[in-house]
Amino acid sequence: MNSPLKPPTAINSRGHPREFEQIIQEKSHNFVDRKFVFTAINNFLHRHRHGYFTIIGAPGSGKSAILAKYVTNNPQVIYYNAELEGKNRADEFLINICTQLINQYSLNYASLPDNATEGSWFFSSLLQQISDELESHQKLIIAIDGLNCIDRNSQPPSTNLFYLPRYLPDKVYFLLTRRPFLREKSGLLIETPSQSLDLADYPEENRRDIQAYIQNYLTPLTPLPYEGRGGQDYSPPLVGEGLGERSNLKSWLSNHQINEEEFCDRLTTLSENNFMYLSQIISAIPSVSFSTRRSANANAENFYREPFDYNQLPPDLEAYYQQHLHKMFPPEQDTEHSTDVLNVLIQQQKAISVEALAQSTLQQSSVTTAAIAQIIDTDEYEVEEVLENWLEFLQQQKIASETHYSLYHSNFRDWLGKQQIKPSEKYPRT
Repeated sequence: MNSPLKPPTAINSRGHPREFEQIIQEKSHNFVDRKFVFTAINNFLHRHRHGYFTIIGAPGSGKSAILAKYVTNNPQVIYYNAELEGKNRADEFLINICTQLINQYSLNYASLPDNATEGSWFFSSLLQQISDELESHQKLIIAIDGLNCIDRNSQPPSTNLFYLPRYLPDKVYFLLTRRPFLREKSGLLIETPSQSLDLADYPEENRRDIQAYIQNYLTPLTPLPYEGRGGQDYSPPLVGEGLGERSNLKSWLSNHQINEEEFCDRLTTLSENNFMYLSQIISAIPSVSFSTRRSANANAENFYREPFDYNQLPPDLEAYYQQHLHKMFPPEQDTEHSTDVLNVLIQQQKAISVEALAQSTLQQSSVTTAAIAQIIDTDEYEVEEVLENWLEFLQQQKIASETHYSLYHSNFRDWLGKQQIKPSEKYPRT
């Protein structure tokens, strides 16, 4: 007996499920360059006959937008988003992705086998069938956003995340995004060409793209030339084209006597190359049109009424940080050491290594795990275990052969400092 095939509802010729198409459009809105990433992807695709390419980045670094833009520019790419509610389970992934493959490549299946979600056998079989039929110049590319969101309990612990194949047939590629992770705990055992691009390794390119993102809102669009209609040479801007939101931001800055260049420089610095922070700050400015805030919390629409206060967080950004905190402190987990470690990280202005803390005070610029252990009076192993669980929210820096840690964004650190996270009695906060 087979399960009925239920194709996902699509809104365009690409065949993506409606919920995925909406996220693709949303994430690629006001997209900027990121050329260095696309160049690396294209080089990988041309260099290898098959394989996995992974984009790694901290929360809000632009991973999802990059993947959404790539899919927008390459309509043949199969897309899946594990960040959406209910989409982080292996069985849901296999049903959805196999259905997309069957529909897009017109494979002869009226239904999915009952055991299609029991391992990667059926998924791998479809990949092989498609590979066998592709022309030499064709490629099957599957993009999966948010690999870090996968529910590991939805499949046996010894299996690959989402049952992703260990081996790939020719002309089959996976583009993945995920937050920083411990290499030995990647959840993937693959024997096929692979490459990772960590966005943190490209600070200058990221800064340049951050500035371009801000300038997008400060540079009115040029009307498109057209013929006819009373002899006009240019077409007027259409609703949603972005001209209004850009000119309105310029007007808002002018009304508040804020220099555009200073605004751009200050916001670039404060963003720390984080697009989530940047987009939420800009979206909270009341003059930016609703098209930019279409997914934003209504409370943010008139958030910045007075001259710009960089220390005031929009509601949506606070909610984003609250999600981080909830993930860092799951209800079922013992938080005795976690709260102490977090309070040490909160009090650091820069990266902190374990050993360095043991030799100095909380006011120093960096700290290691051994130093944290010294401060909170516990084993270094306990500290390392906590930090390993939090890698997606941390920055790591090698200094004199030691790994130093800090929270991924100083704004997140400052927000945490206001949450009254209570340390244990043996480590009272100063």
